[in-house]
Amino acid sequence: MSRVLITGGAGFIGGHTAVYLADKGFQIDLVDNMARGVSDEFIQTLIQRPNVRLVQADLLNPDGLSSLGNDYEYIVHFAAILGVAAVLNRPYQVLKDNLLMLLNLISFAEKQSALKRVLFASTSEVYAGTLAHFQLPIPTPESTPIALTELAHPRTSYMLSKLYGEALLEQSGLPFTIIRPHNIYGPRMGLSHVIPELLKKAHEAADHSELEVFSVDHKRTFCYVEDAVHLLCKSMLKKDGEGKVLNIGNQDPEITIRTLAEKIISTVGKNLTIISKPATAGSPARRCPDITEVMNVTGYKPLVGLEEGITRTYQWYKKNVFSGEGPSAI
Repeated sequence: MSRVLITGGAGFIGGHTAVYLADKGFQIDLVDNMARGVSDEFIQTLIQRPNVRLVQADLLNPDGLSSLGNDYEYIVHFAAILGVAAVLNRPYQVLKDNLLMLLNLISFAEKQSALKRVLFASTSEVYAGTLAHFQLPIPTPESTPIALTELAHPRTSYMLSKLYGEALLEQSGLPFTIIRPHNIYGPRMGLSHVIPELLKKAHEAADHSELEVFSVDHKRTFCYVEDAVHLLCKSMLKKDGEGKVLNIGNQDPEITIRTLAEKIISTVGKNLTIISKPATAGSPARRCPDITEVMNVTGYKPLVGLEEGITRTYQWYKKNVFSGEGPSAI
């Protein structure tokens, strides 16, 4: 049975990736230091499977993975310091720790006897400098030249840690696939993202009251986690995905945050008036990936529509988080 290591495995995309691969019959080791991941019902149910286990380990320790052996065929690296609050408040730690974790992971990967692929999760933030300083094509292909945002700005730290990570993988000599996720959403993603954040505000608002919405004119596309996992896993497992840098997300529909808020209000089933608030500092005005390349590699096109995805997400949060009985963040 092929073995897969998923760092950040108790997190949002890591957990859903584990479910997909476990269903395919892989032996899965989830590695997490539980600083952000949550050992909730989702994870507890997952690790009850005979082919899944959770290993608590610190990737900042050079020997943190030394007990796990050298027979992994696939390594998926999601572990990172992320989130706007962490990036703005701890930019130096973001740069340092994200780099150290990847360096330690590469050292571990080099010891594997039958390694087929390392999948590294980069970020759509790598395009932020091009958007700020030049003409960014929308939808944005992976071949777009990369420019940096102001180095003194804290938000640059996360993007730069991921861009440097891409370069490390490119030069490592290891078989790799690099993904750049774009606005992945769905059950169990925490609350620090526009969709669950607005769902919570709308859910708690009194009917016929107001809903404050920031960055109403900014445009985004959104990809339901189920579709994202299909794309990233197929990219890793297929030979054509080796050595590729691939956008993971949805190309359409590109909608304003105001339109998103309207869809969320409709899903929650209330009559709420949107109150426009200023744009969030550092938030790009547009983000829309060209996913032609990943569809060519995988033969897969996202299937879950935005309304369906929001509904699924709301039902999960209403049961597991908004009720006050489940975890509040991942």
